Amino acid sequence: MTESSKRSSTLRVITAPARAVSNASWLYPFKGIYYFCAHPFLWPLLRARLLPSALLSLFVLTNLFLWTYLPQVALLAVFHGHLAWLNATFLVLGEGAAIVSLLFEAFFVDETLVDVFDAVLVKQGYTDLIASSRILDPDGSDPVKQLGKPTTSAVYSPFSFRQIAEFIIFLPLNLIPVAGTPMFLIMTGYRAGPLQHWRYFKLLDFTKKERDAFIRKRRLRYTWFGTMALLLQLVPVLSMLFLLTTAAGSALWVAKLEGKRRALEAIPEDERSERYADDEP
Repeated sequence: MTESSKRSSTLRVITAPARAVSNASWLYPFKGIYYFCAHPFLWPLLRARLLPSALLSLFVLTNLFLWTYLPQVALLAVFHGHLAWLNATFLVLGEGAAIVSLLFEAFFVDETLVDVFDAVLVKQGYTDLIASSRILDPDGSDPVKQLGKPTTSAVYSPFSFRQIAEFIIFLPLNLIPVAGTPMFLIMTGYRAGPLQHWRYFKLLDFTKKERDAFIRKRRLRYTWFGTMALLLQLVPVLSMLFLLTTAAGSALWVAKLEGKRRALEAIPEDERSERYADDEP
């Protein structure tokens, strides 16, 4: 090994902890919040959806807390004691998130999520990836205005009755003292995480086998991403904002993954594991 290679290897070892923290998948939903707020070209995508979503969320949560909160507190008090008030809050918020998702997000917002996801990738320099699926206007003044009509089916995250059913089935986990709510969030995050990259898998034209292998290799990362995304969805009224910012965070993670994928393809096969094994996002 040359002196330069030794220094490069040593540097990678020293900086590995910092890279691991900065690339942690659970941070990307929060990175998406910052990115969305810092890039005004994304804001028009929120305006059209914010008011109806906020009103719907407020209506659903008000009724849930008015009619179901105290009965659920009474039920949880049998198992949780004083923690029943807190855990019942999470339970009602989870029920509200499921209802809002079923009534609004799954049917009316997916197109907006695709636009957020695609615009971020265009801004990150992956125009060629998006161009394989939709018309792009190079004269657009910002990434959103460059987005034209999709040329193929454009779905950010497929509507899944199974995911909704599991969400409802797992809600009783909140009955378990202390550990129940974290278990609920993690188990639903396990399913929800990979769906955040459904658009990416379609852009790469992955087969089911390739998609499953890609997810399996990053299963823990997807679980943490999905868990944090779900936790943000439980924030009353702001769930729509965080839905869009999570799509931005998802695209930022894709930009990292795609950059690594292309870098790996550009180097000889026998050098790949040595140069990139410790730096996989």
